[in-house]
Amino acid sequence: MTMPDRRAVLAALGALSITPSVAFGSEYIDLEWTDLVPEGQPALPPVIQDLIQHDGPDMSRQQPVSHGVRTDWNGEIVRLPGFVVPIDYSGTGVTAFILVPFVGACVHVPPPPANQLVFVTTQTPYEGSGLFEAVNVIGMFGTASTSTQLADIAYALSADHIEPF
Repeated sequence: MTMPDRRAVLAALGALSITPSVAFGSEYIDLEWTDLVPEGQPALPPVIQDLIQHDGPDMSRQQPVSHGVRTDWNGEIVRLPGFVVPIDYSGTGVTAFILVPFVGACVHVPPPPANQLVFVTTQTPYEGSGLFEAVNVIGMFGTASTSTQLADIAYALSADHIEPF
């Protein structure tokens, strides 16, 4: 991710973080990946069969077109399960990552549409168990267009809590 892109994402996340976080009890909205796709738009197929061509164009060029976003949960505290694709580290912990709906997304298969990817940042580095760890992320959610070398991303989540799935 280029520095201006990262600054824009951090600014957008900062705007989302104006309201204080709530406790991690039941005071969050449980989201599923299908909740992020606008009504009438196709959800991801259950099995992705096309592996990327490693000697072909970069993955962001193989990303399917996204057909809109849902703004229903902008500014809300949500919990969303997914898999970690690390972007930034602090020490041995991840401080920024792409939350993806299935193992291999953005690395071994073309990335999902932008409305099926979430850019997650956390002030407390997450010490995960490795690439593609399944996690639940709880925090402030919203739409925020971001571009990385791996994919275009339509959503952002400022994580207050990350736990193994």
